[in-house]
Amino acid sequence: MMSKKSIYLETSVISYLTCKPPKDLVKAARQKLTMSWWETKRHDFKLFISQSVIAEASVGDPQAAAKRLDFIKRIPMVELLPESVDLADFLVRQTPFPEKAKIDALHIAIACVNEFDIILTWNFKHIANARLQSRLTSLVESRGFQLPKICTPEILLI
Repeated sequence: MMSKKSIYLETSVISYLTCKPPKDLVKAARQKLTMSWWETKRHDFKLFISQSVIAEASVGDPQAAAKRLDFIKRIPMVELLPESVDLADFLVRQTPFPEKAKIDALHIAIACVNEFDIILTWNFKHIANARLQSRLTSLVESRGFQLPKICTPEILLI
């Protein structure tokens, strides 16, 4: 029997699982897909978050933040290792990530250092960005790590 693949849950997935139904059609579809994945497929994987996810989930509307934090409290958290911080800093310096996207680089670095199989995200700007994938792969490999597969919940429903 194959062991379950490990997933690093990035904050955008948690947000879609806990937010009010969006009026925007694309966001509403993403929420529906995310909820469908959560209900039908999440048990096929080992799920993890990091302190970075908790930090991001804590900001914004206090009621929404409380809902996100309550939702993730039962998901195992990986430790933030110095290697993750170093790799994130390197990625910010070597890619077109703006300084404010440092937490996105940290999500990627944590997943790489902890050898996750998948990063699950709806963040297309800096994480699931097809234009950055080959560059990220090269940079991560230059530091001795492997970039996990980066995908959305929709892909894992197939």
